Amino acid sequence: MNIADALNHGCMCRTLDSDRLRAQLEKDPSLTGLANSMALAQPHLFSRSVVFLSTATYQAIADTVSAIERVMALPAYQAWALANAPAIARPAFGPLGAFMGYDFHVDPGNTDFKSPQLIEINTNAGGALLNAALARAHQACCEPMLLALDTYTRLDSLEQRFFDMFMSEWRLQRGDDQTLSTIVIVDDAPQAQYLAPEFALFRQMFEQRGLTALIADPQALQWRDGSLWLAQTRVDMVYNRLTDFDLSEPAHQALHEAYMAGAAVVTPHPYAHALRANKRNLIALSSDDLLNLWGVSPADRKRLGDAIPHTQAVTRDHADALWAQRRQLFFKPVAGYAGKAAYKGEKLTRRVWDDIVAGDFIAQTLVPPGQRLVNVDGVATQLKFDVRAYTYAGQIQLLVARTYSGQTTNFRTPGGGFSPVLVVPQIDLSAEEASARWPTPENPCTNC
Repeated sequence: MNIADALNHGCMCRTLDSDRLRAQLEKDPSLTGLANSMALAQPHLFSRSVVFLSTATYQAIADTVSAIERVMALPAYQAWALANAPAIARPAFGPLGAFMGYDFHVDPGNTDFKSPQLIEINTNAGGALLNAALARAHQACCEPMLLALDTYTRLDSLEQRFFDMFMSEWRLQRGDDQTLSTIVIVDDAPQAQYLAPEFALFRQMFEQRGLTALIADPQALQWRDGSLWLAQTRVDMVYNRLTDFDLSEPAHQALHEAYMAGAAVVTPHPYAHALRANKRNLIALSSDDLLNLWGVSPADRKRLGDAIPHTQAVTRDHADALWAQRRQLFFKPVAGYAGKAAYKGEKLTRRVWDDIVAGDFIAQTLVPPGQRLVNVDGVATQLKFDVRAYTYAGQIQLLVARTYSGQTTNFRTPGGGFSPVLVVPQIDLSAEEASARWPTPENPCTNC
């Protein structure tokens, strides 16, 4: 029996300790009031429930990330991925790109997809620090939860691991001879961003470790005298949260110039996006013929074949065939992010379809998300979820789930939002033992 599925469908415990979450978010006096402001502005950002994964699913996710990283290191893949990239995305200055995000759908138990399915790869995946705080704020409420707390990562050292990642990015471009002093967290209108509270957490994390850390709109940056400046402060490093992946917008000109000159270490950066996160890359990663041509090992080809839904470009030549198959497909814009302008095929109208064909879209084989039964104001409610793996250098730093209703993740669902992921050890139980010891939808666990 898959104990993780049993828990996702039968454990409706609400395990978030709000006081503990407040303490985690406001560890520094400069962050006082952050939790209350988030509760008002983002009431559905954090779920009160956890999501469970089996050890087999966790290992499949880890193996998929490793296989993709090996493919992306191949010169043939890099030539393919960068062939049509903008000029700014072609130089490699050394950094790998902080906070890669690999998003998966996990088999809900009623499909033929037994391996977790990679839906998307992102470069500037947000939410890692918020989720580190959230994971530490949940508590065990019953025997299944206690067992699942045999977790895969050290929650008490995550901030240091994240900081070490930024230091690694610095050294990859600057070596050991230069000292990092100033880092600026950059996004358009940063205080208006949905995850703006996380910027304050990052600033505190950097300052606690001796750096000068600032938050800025890129329009406030200046490129002068061969350096990047914020007012009178020279910027050594930029933690880039922009969704202008090639830094082509006029408001980002100073950052564009500094990056191209190698005058500031920027992470994540245009090279990482072109190499790793451009949605066209999923076409190659799901093509066994291309992978075989590039010399990818049979084991890695098998892993990627099991884990990546078939992906193809939407072109006028294939428009009629794709329209006929649309109910089995999901359509995404190549330059899109955060689920914007993404469409489930069965919901398409002819007007929207014309826009897709005229635009720059990919079509993926439709893979349903996982399912999680949660308690919403005393009502058993079935939500969907995906799983995000935050990674660096091919290693998983943190797993989180995003629970929601609707077509894509939205952080507007009562009972939904970010959820910690607990990995459940493999347990061999008979059906009788399982029904007696583990919750089911018919006999759910509601201890809290």
